Amino acid sequence: MLAKTLTSVLLALPLVAAPAQAAGVRGTPGAPGIGDAYFPDYGNGGYDARHYSLRLDYQPGADLLKGRATIVATATQHLSRFNLDFLLAVQEVKVNGRAAAFARTGTHELEITPGRTLAKGVPFTVEVAYADTPSAHDVPGVVKPWVKRAGGALALGQPEVAWWWFPSNDHPLDKATYDIAVTVPQGTEAISNGVLTGTRTREGRTTYRWRMDKPMASYLATLFVGDLEVRQRTHRGLPVLTAYDPTLGPRERFAKDSVERTPEVVGHLASLFGRYPFGSMGGSVVNENVGFALETQTQPVYDSVFFDGATDVGVVVHENAHQWFGDSVALKRWKDIWLNEGFATYAEWLWSEKQGTGTAAELANGLYDEIPADHPRFWMRVPGDPTPAFLFYASVYWRGGMTLQALRSEVGDAVFFDILRTWARIKQHGNADTGEFVSLAERKAGRQLDALFQTWLYTPAKPAERPAPDTLVSTRSQSAGPNFLESHKKTHERLHGPL
Repeated sequence: MLAKTLTSVLLALPLVAAPAQAAGVRGTPGAPGIGDAYFPDYGNGGYDARHYSLRLDYQPGADLLKGRATIVATATQHLSRFNLDFLLAVQEVKVNGRAAAFARTGTHELEITPGRTLAKGVPFTVEVAYADTPSAHDVPGVVKPWVKRAGGALALGQPEVAWWWFPSNDHPLDKATYDIAVTVPQGTEAISNGVLTGTRTREGRTTYRWRMDKPMASYLATLFVGDLEVRQRTHRGLPVLTAYDPTLGPRERFAKDSVERTPEVVGHLASLFGRYPFGSMGGSVVNENVGFALETQTQPVYDSVFFDGATDVGVVVHENAHQWFGDSVALKRWKDIWLNEGFATYAEWLWSEKQGTGTAAELANGLYDEIPADHPRFWMRVPGDPTPAFLFYASVYWRGGMTLQALRSEVGDAVFFDILRTWARIKQHGNADTGEFVSLAERKAGRQLDALFQTWLYTPAKPAERPAPDTLVSTRSQSAGPNFLESHKKTHERLHGPL
């Protein structure tokens, strides 16, 4: 069920005989974590969030965010108490329209106790009213994902960001649909996910209404507020919205030359991976030195550093490949991050192959050859289990991409691309893990592939053989290939430090 509005969510939920709150039923508290070994206190247990309706009022300058979040969820156990992940100051909590007790536990846990036990399998609603200054909050060991900026703000981060602007079950395993209404001073833009369904200006303030009608992980929700240049058009019936910080300076031309090619990029990726999984596309370019780009659903956000002195369509390819791999097909656990980043990296190599600037085989082999076996970190940090500290390390991206090239070399192009298209189709708008991908690959290939995946994903050593045999390496693009590799390495060093 993919709801378009909160009302339709409520109407579409299954009718059951049990009351939403079960008098006399003994419940137990939901777990304060969803069960991810990398981040034990991220997400929560005891319920499944179905839809978020966010009504936000933001005052730039003061960085004051007022909100009312209404969450439609279903209890997965008889639930006496449950948690939401949230940092901001809460004024009121209601469960099924009745006041509920709430308290702070841990660094980011909002513990809610309804008046009566919530019955297993029955939908319920939670309303949280709040007001606070997001930029005033810090969490030890976490890079603050809320950026107070001139005339606005930016909410952008991974794996955590939602805590700073709305309460949620903050883990990719619990995806939901969203309606987001943001009220800001007239003349200020507010960009979020999905389709902009309307705007209304009253008494000097404008409300922007955004709708994401496909399930979305909480870290993929974004908010970009400020004096922005916004461009809107349609491409083959889909809305395309791009937004640019007006302070980009010399980077502006290169940013627009890159991001405005989003429909072309999406069209090419669709020819490889299957139909684009969402109802809109676009991208925003910020000038806040966040140091990365992120695949926020339908509206990727790019730091302007990617466009410093030249276009960079590769990053546009990377973030839009995530719309299939990472957004539509989301992780069950953060350990499997290579399913996001390795796939998006390989999409960049496929784009290079299309452009004649190095085949995927050349690029995979080139990286393999350039990184020595005794490198102190790269080959030891396995992409299949990188640890939380190295979640975004180069091996997750590059060795993840090499894994796909090794698979392609093993099974051939026809089977390989059938695997990718089937994976994107059967897991669309859901969650998946590495074991499921391996099983699919083996079924399509008609043989066991355990040794291949063990070698490339889990063995802490440089594989004995290159990801592609020399027979797959051409000569027509070898002169361009090293330039692509050098760009790859510089991008990683800029974002994540030296190898």
